[in-house]
Order: sequence, then structure tokens, then C-alpha cells
Amino acid sequence: MAFRDDVLRVVCGIRRGETMTYREVAVAAGNPKAARAVGAIMRANRNDEIPCHRVVSAGGLGGYNRGVAEKRRRLSSEGARMRLIETGRET
Repeated sequence: MAFRDDVLRVVCGIRRGETMTYREVAVAAGNPKAARAVGAIMRANRNDEIPCHRVVSAGGLGGYNRGVAEKRRRLSSEGARMRLIETGRET
């Protein structure tokens, strides 16, 4: 439970327009090898006050428990720039 709380604290600290990867969140929460656990915690989150849409995959957008299109919409509305891994260009 402590790791989950640490993850949620880190994610709540991600500012509008910014993102962190699952691995970066895991490192900041104290367990660099727990990126998949961060994903599971984000997947289970239903609290809109926790901006889990700001946590992205190292290879791109990643998943989202409300759908990838909604994740993209939220990030775009916040002014976040996403790098497309396939093309190397930002969106």
C-alpha cells in the first residue's frame, strides 16, 4: 500500500502540460523496477483528481482506463506534446 500511495503522490505532482513515463514515476516513487506496477495502479484509478492521463509509455502514449482517445484529448487540451515513436515527430 505504501508504494501505491507514493505513486499517487508522484502522479498528483505532474503539472498540466507535462508527462512522466511509467518508469519515471516508478523511480520517483522509490522502486525503479516497478513500471508495470505503476501501470496497474493507473489502470485501477477512477479518481479524476489523480491525473493518471499524464503518465505515458516510454514508447508513446500508452494506455488509459478511459480510452486512449480520451487520454490524447486530455493531454492535448493541457498543451502536452507527445513524441510519436514511429515517426520521431511531436504532436
